[in-house]
Amino acid sequence: MADYIYTMEIRLTPDQMKGVNLVQDVARNAGITLYLTGGAIRDIISGFTIRDLDFTVQGNPLKLQKDFERAGTQVVGHDEDTRTLFLVLPGNVRAEIGMARTEVYEKVGRPPAITPASIQEDLRRRDFTVNAMALSLNEGSRGLLLDPFNGVADIEAKLLRILHNYSFVEDPSRLIRATRFAARFHWPLEERTQQRYDAAKENKYIEHISRGAVGHEITQLAHEDDPLNVIRALEKEEWLKVLHPHWSSAKVDTNGLGLLMKTRQQMVDLGYTVDPSAAVMHFLTARLSDKDISDLRRQIPRKDLVEAWRDIEDHAKDLAKRLTGKEAATPSRTWNLLSASRPEMILFLAVTARNQTVAGKTKNFLSKWRQVQQRIPLPEMTELLITPALPEYPRIARDVFMLLLDGKLRSRTETLKFLKPFAPPPPPPPPPPRRGRGPKAAAAGPTAVPAGKKGEAGKGKGKAAATAAAPATPVAAPPVAKTVAKAAPAKPAPRPAKSKRKSRSKSAPKRAARKKKAVPKKKARKR
Repeated sequence: MADYIYTMEIRLTPDQMKGVNLVQDVARNAGITLYLTGGAIRDIISGFTIRDLDFTVQGNPLKLQKDFERAGTQVVGHDEDTRTLFLVLPGNVRAEIGMARTEVYEKVGRPPAITPASIQEDLRRRDFTVNAMALSLNEGSRGLLLDPFNGVADIEAKLLRILHNYSFVEDPSRLIRATRFAARFHWPLEERTQQRYDAAKENKYIEHISRGAVGHEITQLAHEDDPLNVIRALEKEEWLKVLHPHWSSAKVDTNGLGLLMKTRQQMVDLGYTVDPSAAVMHFLTARLSDKDISDLRRQIPRKDLVEAWRDIEDHAKDLAKRLTGKEAATPSRTWNLLSASRPEMILFLAVTARNQTVAGKTKNFLSKWRQVQQRIPLPEMTELLITPALPEYPRIARDVFMLLLDGKLRSRTETLKFLKPFAPPPPPPPPPPRRGRGPKAAAAGPTAVPAGKKGEAGKGKGKAAATAAAPATPVAAPPVAKTVAKAAPAKPAPRPAKSKRKSRSKSAPKRAARKKKAVPKKKARKR
């Protein structure tokens, strides 16, 4: 069985993974069964961009609202009918948590009768097989993939397939969704699905679409990677007029939208996490009247998107004003100002700025000034022991970058001259290795007889002298001392003088033997 938990962890961004763990902890503490479902599972398996996270719980997620707020999550809306919470998790991660439910459509055009259900029943009510999958996030079954309609096989075949013949009749918004998915993924409709699609279109079932479904489809346009392609596909199928009667591709600022998506990709490559949805809606509706735009905003269920879309121009004007003032008088000040600004504002300003000063500063921030960082002499800093291990390293590196930006450090020599006072003193040299005796001397050293004056080794007589002259071993050392003491109890032997040189263990027995032979000769001469 495939390890879908591992696949999820490597496909989600770090912020999205933190969001999954947060939702998982909240659900576990509340004793609610939790699943990752829908488009998130589809995009994890297919390799497409994971735009948001869809969760399903067996229970009422509206009861978890305060728990999410205490965990640092922003609750931006809810749907009482479907028991759905709309969240913005830390890291600007969009998420929805819905109740596992069944939907029974008694008549076309009427809202369904909704009742709580199990996760298996919830998957049966969905639109396409590729969206009817769930990944368990519960203890004991974590990582188990539920795929009752073989959605993984359709992902591999790159097909869109409905679950049953009445799918488009029960929920006409699935006609718009099928067109949107086909344009996004470049996947065709499965043959039977295409027949049902054509029949529903011919019978004009789209006239029974609910207002909430229209708002959901408008919201999804804001998060498309290629929104212009999707808009044109919807217009070709005549679904764009369903979202708003005055909306068409001619009302879209295509040049601005294209530059926006290009700049957004540039910021993503630089490591920014950017939500372009508000800016996308600005360009998609650039030539609609204010009244038409107000009508579109009223239908969108996510109020955070509505507020960001409404305020984006005012925030951009405020940032542009600051960029032309003393707060951005130098490149370093401009860098600090833009670094502290929201990425969405930088993105929008980089596309819409008409002031040459503002446009130049935002362009330099995203391109030219990034190259200045390559002039920081990192190898020389390492030689000076100015490394990330130093607590003050971030401040030093930042100061060097700011001075380079402002042109106050113009050469590598000047940069190194600035850095040298910050270099820590070199570490002290390591202590010299302790000199020990060789292996043989160390073995015999503790019991070796020190070399004394001439004749001292032969003062003992008989066995005592022989014992003292014999080669010493660690085991026999104590008995030697006792034997010498018994040989001369009345007159203890004088303490041998300390020799300046250490005797060698091999030569000591030879000298002792020579002294022993010399003793009888001396006695004979005295007689």
